[in-house]
Amino acid sequence: MTQHHIDKKRAQASFNKASASYEDAAVFQKHVLGEMFLRLKLLKINPNIILDLGCGPGNAGPDLKAAYKPSDLIYLDFAYDMLKKAEEKNKDHFLKAFTSKTAQQFICADMEAIPLLENSVDMVWSNLSLQWCNDLDQVFTQIAKTLTHNGLFIFSTLGPSTLQELRASLASFSKHSHVNQFIDMHDIGDALIRCGFSDPVLDVDVYTLTYSTFKEIMYDLKHIGARNALQGRARSMTGKGFLYELEKLYEVYRADEKLPATYEVVYGHAWKVNKQLEESSIVKFYPKQ
Repeated sequence: MTQHHIDKKRAQASFNKASASYEDAAVFQKHVLGEMFLRLKLLKINPNIILDLGCGPGNAGPDLKAAYKPSDLIYLDFAYDMLKKAEEKNKDHFLKAFTSKTAQQFICADMEAIPLLENSVDMVWSNLSLQWCNDLDQVFTQIAKTLTHNGLFIFSTLGPSTLQELRASLASFSKHSHVNQFIDMHDIGDALIRCGFSDPVLDVDVYTLTYSTFKEIMYDLKHIGARNALQGRARSMTGKGFLYELEKLYEVYRADEKLPATYEVVYGHAWKVNKQLEESSIVKFYPKQ
């Protein structure tokens, strides 16, 4: 349905514009990044080549390099200005140029068309970026082709309860889509199996961020680049009058003098295994706490 189809050019423009403000506003994103590293530490892997898929400003780079000392760390993002931020953050100081063992590449591309050779990457890492793709099977197929045998795909993405307060407030007076649609954990697990991954493990955490005002919520969304990018959105319903009415509706969720904003985060990992060697795959799900 085109109504829920992400306009990539609009999304790119939003993230390019937000590249200067992202670091200060992305408190939640950095928390999820930390949670991903906690999960990664439980897995036995020693990747030589790593792909940071949808790298944003490259916040994962320093820790990935420190943990594994890969020979090659590839950063890929569809927003050029975000990629430039990643390059600035991860550019080794010239005094370390002769001692650094990690080569770094920065590629501006869409994750639905990864421009890398098959069987060329040992680990694909993706933190809160999969929700910006239109065809999850296409992305997973691309990742599977890129990974080497026994390669790891580890990711986080947003689940359907994300921004439920905002979604409900909008639905009360607008039939148009103003909030991106997010995929259920079980559907993600099914997609991984369809695309050839083995032993997917997925779990969900639900976080509630609190704000003093509705304007603070919208400010954060704007400054991390998470603007509505759905095709079929109502462009006329974005002015001051629209936001004033939306703010009044959102106030019903205020509790203890704070406004909540819910985020459902799906964490997962799966392995690229030769199907001739691995005949069966089982998806493991963990309930919400």
